[in-house]
Amino acid sequence: MTLSGKVAWVTGGGTGIGAAGARALAAAGAQVVVSGRRADPLEALAREIGGRALALDVADPQAIGAAADEIGPVDILVASAGTNVPDRSLAKVSTEDWSRVVDVNLNGVFHATRAVLPGMRAQGGGVVMLVSSWAGKYATRLTGAAYNASKHAVVALSESINIEEGANGIRSTVIMPGEVATDILQSRPVPPSQEQMDRMLQAEDLGATIRFVAEMPARACLNEILISPTWNRFYLGFDEL
Repeated sequence: MTLSGKVAWVTGGGTGIGAAGARALAAAGAQVVVSGRRADPLEALAREIGGRALALDVADPQAIGAAADEIGPVDILVASAGTNVPDRSLAKVSTEDWSRVVDVNLNGVFHATRAVLPGMRAQGGGVVMLVSSWAGKYATRLTGAAYNASKHAVVALSESINIEEGANGIRSTVIMPGEVATDILQSRPVPPSQEQMDRMLQAEDLGATIRFVAEMPARACLNEILISPTWNRFYLGFDEL
């Protein structure tokens, strides 16, 4: 129980990477709060791991602030909420869809980070994990302009946290996964087949990554983690394109 006594908040925690991270942190002994837009999967997960569930939209700064006040000081933040849209090319993406992707993928990460930093400063340290994407390192046609831009910005935000907060004992890791078999893939113009998804990273692989970062000693900052399937279609090519 290496994280016994630690409080972790996982945004986007109802499904996918967030849910896997919540399970992994709870298995290591952390008290886990999961938040997201859909109450039912959050509450089911909270019962499973003995945690708490808060239904909210990360794009709403007031909701995030109220949640942070309710949770209290946090030792570990996993900002995992993310979204994309089917019509994602510059020729097709609407202003509304662009704004929604940026609001969730970037602004939502910022709101949650800003909400926990004062408590981390007061207690002399903390771990922040921002879930970006392979597209945060290498822009791709498949993921689309709004997603690429927002995920690149998350990488810069993580670096800014380390620049400004490392002296306060706060360390940020940006995790950039390649294809992970989660629900977000169904928003692609052509969703991958089950055979393709079986060869991708699985959510529990990212859960193990999140636990690994959380268990590192306070003196160590893992600035970036770029992780992909061995069968990496960003190298091999996409039939969908």
